[in-house]
Amino acid sequence: MKANTRPQPGDLPVPERDEGGPKPTPSSTVDDLAALITRERESLLSKWRDQVRELPSAQSLDTPTLTDHIPALLNELVAALYADSEATIPAALETGTPPAHGVQRLRDGFDLGEVVAEYDILRGCIHDLADAQGIRLQGKPFHILNRLLSSAVGLAVQAYAVAKALEVDRRREEYLSFVAHDLHTPLNAIALATGILESSMTEPAAGPDCAQMLKTLRRNVENLAALVDNVIKENSSLLSEVGVKIEKRTFELWPLVEALIHDLHPVAGTSSTRLANQIPFDLTVFGDASLLRRIMQNLIANAIEYTPRGEVIIGAKQAEGGIECWVSDNGAGIPADRREKIFDKLETDPEKTGGLGLGLAIVKTFVEAHGGVVTVESTVGSGSTFRFTLPPQEVTT
Repeated sequence: MKANTRPQPGDLPVPERDEGGPKPTPSSTVDDLAALITRERESLLSKWRDQVRELPSAQSLDTPTLTDHIPALLNELVAALYADSEATIPAALETGTPPAHGVQRLRDGFDLGEVVAEYDILRGCIHDLADAQGIRLQGKPFHILNRLLSSAVGLAVQAYAVAKALEVDRRREEYLSFVAHDLHTPLNAIALATGILESSMTEPAAGPDCAQMLKTLRRNVENLAALVDNVIKENSSLLSEVGVKIEKRTFELWPLVEALIHDLHPVAGTSSTRLANQIPFDLTVFGDASLLRRIMQNLIANAIEYTPRGEVIIGAKQAEGGIECWVSDNGAGIPADRREKIFDKLETDPEKTGGLGLGLAIVKTFVEAHGGVVTVESTVGSGSTFRFTLPPQEVTT
């Protein structure tokens, strides 16, 4: 008898009812997710960028800066998925991109919340992509994805926080060195004035008490000057930018410069240098009076040093786009090969001893903090003119 070869019930699958065309078969393997991320990489990055650009600090970044390390992070994720092991994640990330990314985002101006947000956005984009392709993010793929991104967030935030703390510390120390440097000039003036008083007052006329007080004053000024020098030397290797707080107001410039000339007269007098204030009496400026005084102090003190038995002129005028100020001398002048780097920190005159290259760096920092520009014109043997601009007061409506 011939065997019955007809399929019996249960031997063949029951066909599914067609309800509008083929649908993706749900999948949850790590290889499927790794292949999807690799295949849709550019689309995934584009969607991620569109959403990250809504963060305030990301809106002005160009595409390469915005994207930064995300392509490499996707490579790390794909490698972890193909390895099918969560144990590979710490090793991959330890020498991977998140720490460098955290430091970069500090430079880009991101806050910590924005750093975390861009990783959460990437996580959401991957979830949306997987869902659209019928891949269930559960089980192994889910755990690998979330562990890698959570670990990346932790490393990036840690690197960001450490870099931020170091930056704050560097700024604090360099600001201290700037302040110490600017104390040096008035201390020299006090010391010179004390010496003049000591030499001009005879003990019978002044009395022993007055003579003793002058000696005490001189000794304490010398001690204070030594402490200031130590602060400058200990911080002279710092190269970071200083965060300068500006408190602007409108004030007359002539009285500020006149008072400064009076205070620096002992320093100028020792080298027979004439200081001339040629700023118009009624000229007003909009800026931080304390910082402008320090700008002028450094420029005038620098001019005195290079202009023995000469003349230093301080001037200012209303110019297009703000106020133009200058300090001009008829001293030694600056060689051409030094002019381009004269405002750099730690740039000193090789023919001078004792300088630490901070005076003109302070001038540049404070002028730029006001939104201005500082320049120098000089001829060896004829003198130098340092000019800086102060933008006008912003009109609020």
